[in-house]
Amino acid sequence: MGKVSINVNGRAFAVGCEDGEESAVAELGEQFNAHVCELAEQVGQIGDLRLFLMAALVLADELREAKRTCAGFEAQMTDSQSANAEGARKNNALAQSAAHALNEAAGRIEKLANQLDNDESA
Repeated sequence: MGKVSINVNGRAFAVGCEDGEESAVAELGEQFNAHVCELAEQVGQIGDLRLFLMAALVLADELREAKRTCAGFEAQMTDSQSANAEGARKNNALAQSAAHALNEAAGRIEKLANQLDNDESA
């Protein structure tokens, strides 16, 4: 098991983590420390526990907003995929209709060409 030392608000904390996750945990610790330090500048040194709680609430709020944004993007993507599928169905129907019209026109042209051949033969 790995260990990382994280500094938050001037204090070092030893944190255990899975082997290979040390750099990720250290990065998360740096982000948390940045939030705690920002809050300490705004409200003063009101104690580590309160600062940590406030930072955790700020991070939870950011996570909630990120989830909402992600859900909105997922809904837009689903709507877009549905619209694309409907557009593809319409394009397919138009292509089939155009192919049918071209086949009918080709049949009439062949019929006219045959009539012209018969008229020239006679």
